[in-house]
Amino acid sequence: MVDIATRVWNHKWKIDPIVRSLIDTDFYKLLMCQSIFRNKPDTRVTFSLINRSDAVPLAKLIDEGELREQLDHVRSLSLSRGEGTWLRGNTFYGKRQMFRPDFMEWFEGMRLPDYHLERVGDQYELTFEGKWHEVMLWEIPALSVLMELRSRAVLNQLEKFELQVLYARAMTKLWEKVERLRYVDGLRIADFGTRRRHSYLWQDWAVQAMLEGLGDKFVGTSNCLIAKKRDLEAIGTNAHELPMVYAALAEDDAALAQAPYQVLSDWQEEHEGNLRIILPDTYGSEGFLKNAPDWLAGWTGIRIDSGDPVEATECAIAWWKERGEDPTQKLVIFSDGLDVDKIEELQRQFAGRVQTSFGWGTLLTNDFRGLVPDDRLAPFSLVCKAIGADGKPTVKLSDNPNKAMGPQDQIDRYKNVFNVGAQKKMDVVV
Repeated sequence: MVDIATRVWNHKWKIDPIVRSLIDTDFYKLLMCQSIFRNKPDTRVTFSLINRSDAVPLAKLIDEGELREQLDHVRSLSLSRGEGTWLRGNTFYGKRQMFRPDFMEWFEGMRLPDYHLERVGDQYELTFEGKWHEVMLWEIPALSVLMELRSRAVLNQLEKFELQVLYARAMTKLWEKVERLRYVDGLRIADFGTRRRHSYLWQDWAVQAMLEGLGDKFVGTSNCLIAKKRDLEAIGTNAHELPMVYAALAEDDAALAQAPYQVLSDWQEEHEGNLRIILPDTYGSEGFLKNAPDWLAGWTGIRIDSGDPVEATECAIAWWKERGEDPTQKLVIFSDGLDVDKIEELQRQFAGRVQTSFGWGTLLTNDFRGLVPDDRLAPFSLVCKAIGADGKPTVKLSDNPNKAMGPQDQIDRYKNVFNVGAQKKMDVVV
C-alpha cells in the first residue's frame, strides 16, 4: 500500500503530475462523450470553472505557473495501448464493446484542446472552447488539478511527521464511516468522488478501504482508471450537461420544453438496463415527471441529485404508480451531498419500497474537516460546467435554487417554460 504521507512530502521537491491518464475521469463522461460524438458532433460549447465558495481564494493559494504546468501536462496525454484495450474489450454494465469502434478510433488519437486561464481578483477564470465532445473531457481533469493543487498548498506548510499524523487521522475517520456502513442492511454503494477529491492517491485509498470494509455492498467506482487498476465495476450514466446543451440549442420554447426528453430518446437508442437512469432535476423534477412521455416510466430508475431526497423519492414513487409501474422494482440512486448519517436514514426509509443505491462523493474522497487549523482542508464547492452552446447561454434550474446557473433573464424564461413554481432553498453540500 502506498505511503501517502511520504508521497505528499515528496511533492515539495519535484513536479508530480496530478492527472496521469485520460481515463482518470468519471465513466459517465465517456458514455456521454460517445453519445455526443454520435448525435451532436458539430456543436461547439464553452465550459467554465465556477468556484461557489468565495471564501477559498484559489488564485492566492495556487501559483499560476504551477497551475499552467499541470494543465499543459494534461494536454500532452493520450490513451495508452492498455487503456484502449480495456475500453474496447471490457464488459460494462453487462455489455461488451460498450464503446463503438469509430468512437474509440477518434478517442485513441485525441488530445485535449487548449484552455484560457486568467487571474481575476483572488480567483482564476478558466475556460475551454471547442467541439462539445472534445471540450467536455476537460471537466474532470480541470477539477482534479485545482482541487489537488489547493490541497498541496495547505499540505506544503506541514512537516513530515505532521503529514503522517494528518493522514493517520484521516484514515481513521474514513474507516470509522466504513465500519458504520457495514451494518446497513441491503446497502449498495459506489464511489462517486472523483470530481472534488483530495487527491488521486487518496481516492484510490478510499476505494480500497471501501472494497475491504464493505465487500459486496461496495459495487464499484465512477473513476475509470481506478476501476481498471483495481478490477472494479466502472459506475455512471449521464449528467445535467446533456439537457443543458440540448436546451440551449432549442429554436423556440416548444422545442425547449421537449429538449430534456430528446436527450433521453437519443440515450435510449444506445443503452439499456441499469444505464437507463433518469436524471429529472435539471429543470425541476416535478414538472419533468408530470410531462414525461409514458415510455420513460419503463426505464430502470431515477437519480436524485438535488433538493430534498425524501420528497423527490416520494414524488418518483407516486409517478411510477400513476404510470402502472411497480416502484419496488425501480432503482433510486442517491448522489447529492451524502455522508453516513444521510445514507443510513435514506436506506432505512426506502428499503423495501424501492431498490436503493448510493453514489458517495466528496465526503468519501475529501473529508479532511477539522484535521488542520482553521479548517483549511475542508472540501469546497468547485464545478466546471457548460455555460454556452453554439453562442447561446446554458441554464440549469435544479430542485435547489441555490444551484441555479445562467443569465437571470434566461432563468426566468426556463422557469416559465418548465412551469417551475416556488422552490425551497437548501445549503449546497459538497
